[in-house]
This record gives sequence, C-alpha cells and structure tokens, in this order.
Amino acid sequence: MDRTLSRSNINGSLMPPSSKSYAQRALAISLFVNSGTTTLRNIEFCDDTLHAMGCIETLGAKVKRIDDSTLMIEGGFNPQKDTIHVGESGLATRLFTPIASLHNKPITITGEGTILMRPMTMMIDSLKELGVGIQATNGCLPITVCGPMSGGEVTVDGSISSQFLTGLLLSLPLSQSETTIHVDNAVSKPYIDMTIDCAKRFGVDIFHNDYEDFYISGNQEYKAIDFPIEGDWSGAAIMLVAGAIAGRVTINNLSMLSKQADKRICTALVRAGAEVINEVDSVTVSHRELLPFEFDATQCPDLFPALAALASTIEGESTIIGTSRLKYKECHRADAIRDEFSKLGIHVDTSTPNIMKIRGGAIGSGRVKSYGDHRMAMALAVVALRSSGEISIEESECVAKSYPDFFEELDKLRE
Repeated sequence: MDRTLSRSNINGSLMPPSSKSYAQRALAISLFVNSGTTTLRNIEFCDDTLHAMGCIETLGAKVKRIDDSTLMIEGGFNPQKDTIHVGESGLATRLFTPIASLHNKPITITGEGTILMRPMTMMIDSLKELGVGIQATNGCLPITVCGPMSGGEVTVDGSISSQFLTGLLLSLPLSQSETTIHVDNAVSKPYIDMTIDCAKRFGVDIFHNDYEDFYISGNQEYKAIDFPIEGDWSGAAIMLVAGAIAGRVTINNLSMLSKQADKRICTALVRAGAEVINEVDSVTVSHRELLPFEFDATQCPDLFPALAALASTIEGESTIIGTSRLKYKECHRADAIRDEFSKLGIHVDTSTPNIMKIRGGAIGSGRVKSYGDHRMAMALAVVALRSSGEISIEESECVAKSYPDFFEELDKLRE
C-alpha cells in the first residue's frame, strides 16, 4: 500500500511501542519457566512479537492475552509440532534455532520474505560443535536441527550479528554441563548486555570477559516474574529525529538508563545541534539550527535510516560509520538509503568502505521504495516533513513489523 506525505511542522508527545528486542527475549525465556506463570506487561503486538509468541506456543508454552498489552505465559519446553515459523524476524530465527536444538527430535525453522535469503551460516558450525545435527540448504532457511544441544566449548563468529549469540546465551543455561563461548569480533554489544540483563531478571547468571569469552553454568532454572517491557528506543529514534528537523516532540516511557543500543540517537542529535532534554522517563527534542555531524553507528546499526533522515535535512556533509552492518537487514540498507534518498535530491556516497556520507539540503518530492523495510519506510516518512512537495512511499504497511501505529502517531503530531 502506498502512503503519501507532505511537508509539515510537528508538535506534541507520544508513547513509543514497547521494545520488541526485550519482548522477544522475554517471550523466549518464558518458554523455559517450569513453575509459575510469567506476566509480560506493556507488550506491543507488532509482527515480530506475534511471531515470537507463535514460536513459543509451538514449542510448548501456553500464552494467554489478558488485554491489549499484557500476556500471561505458562512455560514448558515440549514441542507440539516439528516446524516453527519465525516470519521475517532475524532475531527470532537466530534465537529459536538454538532453543529448538535443545530437543532430541528434529525441528525445522522456517520463515517468509527476505529472511529466507539472509545468511545463517554463522549458526551451523557452532551448533555442530555443541552436538547438534543440522540440515540446511546454502546456509539459509529452512534449517532443521536435532539435539539435544550439549554444553562444552564453542567458538562463535560475532562479526555479522549478536543475535545467534543471544540464542545460545539464553538456551545453554538449560544444558547439562557448563559452557564456554569464545566470540570472534563481537558487534552490537549493547544487545548482548540486554540479553544478559533479561536472563538475570529471570534468575539466570551469565558471565563474560570483555565480550570475548562467555561462561554459562548448566542446569540453571528460569523463574516466573512480572516483567514490564520498556519503551522501544529504535521506534522512538525516528520520532525524535522528526522533532529535531520539524518542530518539537516528547517521547514518554524512555530511560537513558536503558541497555538498548539505540538510545545513542540522543548523542547524534546533540552533535547535530538539536535541543535534547532528558527527564526521568521521557526525552524531548526540539528543532534548532542543525549542523553536519559525524557518528559511528557500528554498535547500533538500526539507527542508520533515522540518522540518514536527519543528515538529509542539514546543509553540508554528514558522515555515518558502520555501513558494513547493513548488508543483511530486511534489505541492503546502505544501497536502499543511497538509491531512495537520491530520488529526493539528496546525495548519498557509499563508495568508501564502511562509511556513508550524506550531503543534505533541499528535499524534493517523488515516489520512493521502502523495500518492505519498516525502518526505511519510517525514515522516508520523516524526510517528507521537510520536502518541497509530496512523497509517496511504496509498501508503507511494512511498519507493522515493529511500529504498527507509526503513521497514525505521526499524523497526531502534525500542526
């Protein structure tokens, strides 16, 4: 479905969706709780979260929706089917593959859309080291695993994503023996912190030495808790950029104490000259004269589309580092940003390895592609706030992956 937007100032406040990164981790852990009922509050039922719910139900959990934002979950790892469907979620794929590997019967992990083309080779050798039988075609989904996964010692390639490491960290505490995981070139370290924090809140300890070696005792037990899911910095980031370029916005239910990587959007906004006010549980961003900025997004690659939207409105050249992290997303985000922003008159240079340079200024009108990528669609929508005419975004409905109410919330902010 196409969505057409035009220039506008914005002003107001909103609640972001809850963090799907925390939600998916909490859902996976809830599956392992054998005594008591886990309550997850402030859940946003976006596509990725719904698929994670489906995964744990397939693997044996009983999930009851209490209201529009609350779940009660009775755990119990007892697969009901031999296939789990992860939708188009990279985290769910790399999270539930090692979880399924705990079982002694074959389980197939499959999905849809671009996830079927994203490489999963980083999982195969490591799972084999842990005693898991694997069948895969060209290193992509569908993948069939057969455990049980044992503890021991294993090496993991952490250079592409931390998501598979997250799956191992959450599942190996249930193995019969202790495990040492050696990680080469760990990236997205804040997401690893999030995983360790989530496990700790459910009663499981994971230790590490500078993100290079992780130590996990076996035979641990996850305990039922009442877990409120915090606001999503990834979804909030694009709205904060909207405030910086087109007016003023306050985002509630956000904390600078969060372990989410994308809280670093505030650093980028300050560097660009926006006014940023941090309160106990909210952030307000207001427009001021903006200047070109430099920012390293290696540890927070999901910020790239929002940072590109910010840079596109600023006269002069901004530099964003970390494009090597963008190849294996819902699309090749570096190429997508370059191609689609150029249609609006913004020059994006990706010729230098790992660096994106954006020369911002006047934003034109036109028809652009989202590539079915939720973060691209949201970034292009925010760019339209400063456009000279209408911008039409193809496949705008893809925002449902993480932020179903994005366009409605953006409309409420328009003056």
